Amino acid sequence: MRERVKRTFFDFEKAIQNLKIAVEKAVDDLDIDGVIKRFELCYELSWKAIRIYLEDLGIICKNPRECFKQAKINGLIEDEITWMEMIETRNRLVHEYSAEFSREIFEEIKTKYVKILEDLYKTLKERLSDELA
Repeated sequence: MRERVKRTFFDFEKAIQNLKIAVEKAVDDLDIDGVIKRFELCYELSWKAIRIYLEDLGIICKNPRECFKQAKINGLIEDEITWMEMIETRNRLVHEYSAEFSREIFEEIKTKYVKILEDLYKTLKERLSDELA
């Protein structure tokens, strides 16, 4: 396995662990803002991990939308619709902010996005298990 695939996987692994901890411990506005930032990092690392993993297999995708479609085709993810929603959520986070919106996004992160990010992590870990050992 190329070193880049392994390095990106480990970065994604650490980010998803940190996101899960933050979601579990969030109690106030500052915590929720931290969860949102950790989510943004996980989102970026998730599509980059997909891109680099697929690139190693000879499949080229250049943006999140393409990568999530290819991830579905190649069995890395199951729920392409929620991944596409995540793109929109991430884009909204960049362009708008309000306390109400941050609470709404926090609930989506907690109830939807952590699970699919973790599912991707588990799938990648399983597929890379020989190289990671």
